[in-house]
Amino acid sequence: MQGMGEEGEACPFEFNFDEKTFKIGDTVSFRVNGSLEGFPFVGTLVEVHEDFVMIAGDPKEPEKYYRGTRESRPMVDYSEI
Repeated sequence: MQGMGEEGEACPFEFNFDEKTFKIGDTVSFRVNGSLEGFPFVGTLVEVHEDFVMIAGDPKEPEKYYRGTRESRPMVDYSEI
């Protein structure tokens, strides 16, 4: 998300990219495969499990969660979007 705004403008988000320290409430940058591959998404961790996370990523549907891999930038399957 760097370089997407005006020159010198800082990213408005502080991300946790360390999957070992993920906790509920962390802001993460996540990816989606399929036709949305390559686009950055922002979400909030609502569940953290040993091998996956649940992400709230749509402000218009706050009750909708996406299951993502537990890695520095979680991967969400396009079928969940």
